[in-house]
Amino acid sequence: MSNDPGANREKFNELVRKNEEAMLGGGAKRIEQQHAKGKLTARERLQLLLDEGSFEEMGKFVMHRSRDFGLDKEHYLGDGVVTGYGTIHGRLVYVFSQDFTVFGGSLSETHAEKIVKIMDLAMKNGAPVIGLNDSGGARIQEGVVSLGGYADIFYRNVLSSGVVPQISAIMGPCAGGAVYSPAMTDFIFMVENTSFMFVTGPNVVKTVTHENVTAEELGGASTHSTKSGVTHFACANEAECINQIKTLFSYIPQNCEEEAPRLPYTAGVEKRPALNSIVPENPNQPYDMRDVINGIVDEGTFFEVHKNFAENIVVGFARLAGRSIGIVGNQPAALAGVLDIDSSVKGARFVRFCDSFNIPLLVLEDVPGFLPGTDQEWNGIIVNGAKLLYAFSEATVPRVTVITRKAYGGAYDVMNSKHIGADLNYAWPTAEIAVMGAKGAAEIIFRKEISEASDPEAKLNEKVDDYTKKFANPYRAAHRGYIDEVIFPDQTREKLIRAFHMLENKVAALPKKKHGNIPL
Repeated sequence: MSNDPGANREKFNELVRKNEEAMLGGGAKRIEQQHAKGKLTARERLQLLLDEGSFEEMGKFVMHRSRDFGLDKEHYLGDGVVTGYGTIHGRLVYVFSQDFTVFGGSLSETHAEKIVKIMDLAMKNGAPVIGLNDSGGARIQEGVVSLGGYADIFYRNVLSSGVVPQISAIMGPCAGGAVYSPAMTDFIFMVENTSFMFVTGPNVVKTVTHENVTAEELGGASTHSTKSGVTHFACANEAECINQIKTLFSYIPQNCEEEAPRLPYTAGVEKRPALNSIVPENPNQPYDMRDVINGIVDEGTFFEVHKNFAENIVVGFARLAGRSIGIVGNQPAALAGVLDIDSSVKGARFVRFCDSFNIPLLVLEDVPGFLPGTDQEWNGIIVNGAKLLYAFSEATVPRVTVITRKAYGGAYDVMNSKHIGADLNYAWPTAEIAVMGAKGAAEIIFRKEISEASDPEAKLNEKVDDYTKKFANPYRAAHRGYIDEVIFPDQTREKLIRAFHMLENKVAALPKKKHGNIPL
C-alpha cells in the first residue's frame, strides 16, 4: 500500500470488485445460467429480503482449505455462501444465502463455519436466522470434514430451537443430510418447479425400489406442501417466496423473551353481524372456518400456515386489535373437521411454535371426533393425537377457545378445553358438547328400549330428540363452569379483544424438570 489514501482506496475498491466477481463463481455467465433456470443469485435474494442498504456481510474473503481432487486449483472468495446480518422492517435478522454457482453451493468446512458463526451471533443477540438454501449437498472432495460441518449446523439448530425463530427457504436442491437442518427450523418455504428436498434422489429410489419418479414428484414444493407436510409454504417464484417470508416475519418476535410487534389500533364498533349466519341450521352441513376467522380478526390479516396440508385443520397468524395471535381451527369443509394423524401433528407443531415465542392462541372448535379406521389406528393415531393434546396442555401463553358447533368425545378435551388449562372458553348457542352425536348415543343408551318398541324408528327419533335437548347444547357444560359464557356469534370479536387484553400479563410456570417427553 502507498501513503496516498486515494490510491489505497482505489486499490481496495478494485479488490472488492474482483471479490464480488469471484463470489459469483466467475461472473456474468453463471449469473445468466442462474437466471435461465428461473432463479435469482444469492445476493439478489438478499437484496429482496432485507431493507435497502441494511446488509452487512461477514466472511467475504473466506476461502476453502482443501487441496485434494483439484480443489487446489479453484478458489472463490466466500466459498459458496453469503453470510451476514441486516434488517427486515427495521428489525435485526441474521442471514445466509447459498450460492449454487460456486461448487454447486456444496457445503465445505469453511462454508459451514460461516453459517455457524452467524447462528452463534443470533443466539447471543436474540435475533432470528433466515437461511436461503441452494446447495448440492456436502462437498465430496472434503469427505468427513464436510459431514462434520453439517453436524455443527444441526447442533446449533437444536440449541436455537425455541430461543430465536429459524426460517428456511429452499431455493434449489436440498438433498441427503442437508435436509435435516431445514427440518429442524420453525418454518420451511419452497419454490415450485425450481426447489426440491429429499433424503435420497430419484436415481437411488429407482435402483432400490424400482420406482420411476422425477425430482419434482419425489420432493418438489407441491409434494411437500400437500402430501408430506414437510414445507409450510409453496410459492410460485422466488420473489413471492421472499415476500411471504417478510410477511411471516411481521407476526413473530425477535426471540423467546420478547413479544411480536403490535400495530396501532383504534377501537370502533366491534360487532360482526355476518358471523350470525355462517353456521348452517343443519348440523351436518359444512361451512368454511376461514369465514369465521376472517369475521373475527382485523381485516385482511389472516396469514395461513400449512394451507395445503391436512386441510381438516386450519392454522395461521392474524391480528386482533393490532396484536399478533395464533389461530387453530377445525375445518368442517374438509372431512367434517375430524382430527386425524396429519391434522394432529400439524396443529401440535404450530401450537408449540406459538407457545415458544409468546404468541397467544385462539382455538375455534367444530370437531366431531377422531377419524376412525384401520389406516389411522395402524399408523398411530393414538400417539399422534396425543401430540396435539400434549402441545396444548404444555402451552403457557394466553389460550382462548370458542366452540362454534360440535365438540364431541376426546376431541373436545384435546381442542384446548378448560380441563387442559385453557384460560377462557366460549360457546356459540349452536354448540353441541357431548360424548358423541345424539343418534349414536341414543342407539347405545336406549338399544334395548328401541329394539322392543313397536316402531323402533319412531322410538329412536324420540330418544335422539331427548338426548339432543339434554346434551347437544352448550348450557350443561356452562352450568359446570367448563364454558365461561355462551355468546352470540356477532359478539365474538369484542369478547376476544377484551379476553386477550385481560390475559396479556398472564404468568404460568410448568413444574421444574429437564424437559417433558412428548409422544413422538
